[in-house]
Amino acid sequence: MLEVAKNDQGLRGRRIAVLMGGPGSERPVSLASGAGVAAALRSLGAEVCEVDVRDAGFVVPEGVELAFNVIHGTFGEDGQVQRILEARGIAYTGEGVAGSELAIDKIATKQRLLEHGVPTAAFEVLLPGERPTLPLPYVLKAPKEGSSVGVYIVREAAEVEARLAEVRGYADEILVEAFVAGRELTVGILGNRPLPVVEICPKEGFYDFQNKYPFLNPQAAGADHWCPADLEEAVAREVQQIAFAANRALGLEVYCRVDILLDAQNRPVVLEINTIPGMTQVSLLPEAAAAAGISYAALCAEVISLSERRLSLK
Repeated sequence: MLEVAKNDQGLRGRRIAVLMGGPGSERPVSLASGAGVAAALRSLGAEVCEVDVRDAGFVVPEGVELAFNVIHGTFGEDGQVQRILEARGIAYTGEGVAGSELAIDKIATKQRLLEHGVPTAAFEVLLPGERPTLPLPYVLKAPKEGSSVGVYIVREAAEVEARLAEVRGYADEILVEAFVAGRELTVGILGNRPLPVVEICPKEGFYDFQNKYPFLNPQAAGADHWCPADLEEAVAREVQQIAFAANRALGLEVYCRVDILLDAQNRPVVLEINTIPGMTQVSLLPEAAAAAGISYAALCAEVISLSERRLSLK
């Protein structure tokens, strides 16, 4: 594991607030991520305040130098908390307002990927009352949810109406994406560095919320993760390059995780980008970092370093 001593002196004695929870559907995951980050920062000598965020009225204690944001999805990953922190003059980790607003929006992300020639699945956008025109099978997605919340694979015409109704419980506007059969991969990006490719193999179904976080639902089948993924070197390198191209297409600067499908012809297809990826004990970014020799604590320290570099360049 990468030694953390070089970051230790930089964090020792610093007062850092870990923002966790949030009002969205990913609240329990965020609380688990926040607990892990708080423990890691304390191990590096930081003075940590854990802030359970429930709405815009959250309070950051006096004297905090930096907010480490691990609120996934709604409110934390979509630019809202970033705007509040900037208005209060509080430095924070992760992307700024613009990058956060862009990456959380799966529709805007796909449009940007197309503009930059990054491969992504064919798609259409449904407004209220509209029905899909793409041929089955396809995937229905709520455009601004994370952790596969509001995502449904539709294979039969008889399923369409019920699934549309479920997705409209999350959003009026729906993303319809052509189904791509293939291997589920993800690539973490730290600054300019793609991490080793992770392959995800759900034991049942697809990598939905329940399979991602079996500690929240002991009845879930879960998934196996393989890192580095069992890929030919040239294929792994291409997957990393495509992930980095997606990161750059959105103008991201700090850290993220890029989700990719590898089709039967070994062609990578970018699905989405997460700017505040999970940091729980079963999360994919810490797993990829560990495969690159970066400990969990060192990963947290690097996120802070990259975030402060972004802020210094504003």
